[in-house]
Amino acid sequence: MVVGCPKCKIKLKVADEKLTPEGVRFKCPKCSAVLLVKKPSVQIKPLEGKVIVAHEDPAIVEKISNYLRKKGYTVITSNDGIDTMIKAIKELPFLAFLDVALPKIYGFELCKRLKERPETKDIKIILICSIYDKTRYRREPNSLYGADDYIEEHHIEDLLMEKIEALQPFAGMPRKIEAQQPQAAIPSRPEIKKEIKTEADDAVEKAKRLARTIIADIYLYSSTKMEEAIKKNTFYAEFASDIKEGTKLYNGRVSQEVKNKGDFFREAIENFIENKKKTIKI
Repeated sequence: MVVGCPKCKIKLKVADEKLTPEGVRFKCPKCSAVLLVKKPSVQIKPLEGKVIVAHEDPAIVEKISNYLRKKGYTVITSNDGIDTMIKAIKELPFLAFLDVALPKIYGFELCKRLKERPETKDIKIILICSIYDKTRYRREPNSLYGADDYIEEHHIEDLLMEKIEALQPFAGMPRKIEAQQPQAAIPSRPEIKKEIKTEADDAVEKAKRLARTIIADIYLYSSTKMEEAIKKNTFYAEFASDIKEGTKLYNGRVSQEVKNKGDFFREAIENFIENKKKTIKI
């Protein structure tokens, strides 16, 4: 980089590799003035027009992605929390849609991590609430965990653009919406590797997702109470009615053949409790 001596005004060229954020002292070869030169801080900003959509359900990913692409956005897709974290850091989208029930890292936990990192803290985040009973609630979530907004799955089609525009009008919007070209057809989920699964495997995965959705739903709307119950080891007692309701729903949607393979609902609860114990002070 080139710096100017404040005393004699001579221009000096300093090798970038020699600089540090704290600063390095140099002596002006002309007037012997001592200069403290610091490595300039690089401000990394999310890229406008780029959006990441993270959801385990391919139908939800495809619905949001296709809609956003028609509006001119570049869309990155993901289907689990770890992959989303990696892609968010690498791609720096201006906006992320995160399913609260993402596998590997729940969406609200991922949101917290992204907001804590300096390079990703400015990414706008909308949580996708996987409400398993959309008629159950008449109030907003207990906390958004640092997210800028949330949207429930049954409101994606009618509220999606309204949610985006409300966050930051005009900022992050694509500069130009290209006319659709015949050769520009984009596969709906290019980043997600397809796996060949049997019907039985698919049924098990759906059961596990439903179980995560139910427990994430309970937490999203009662997070403070739930964390306190986990601290006191009274979760099963204090949330007995929620567990009973969730069990009824789970049993009604999961076949006996899948239930014979394991109690995935109980497993989801136990995994959630263990993971929360690592992040809250007990």
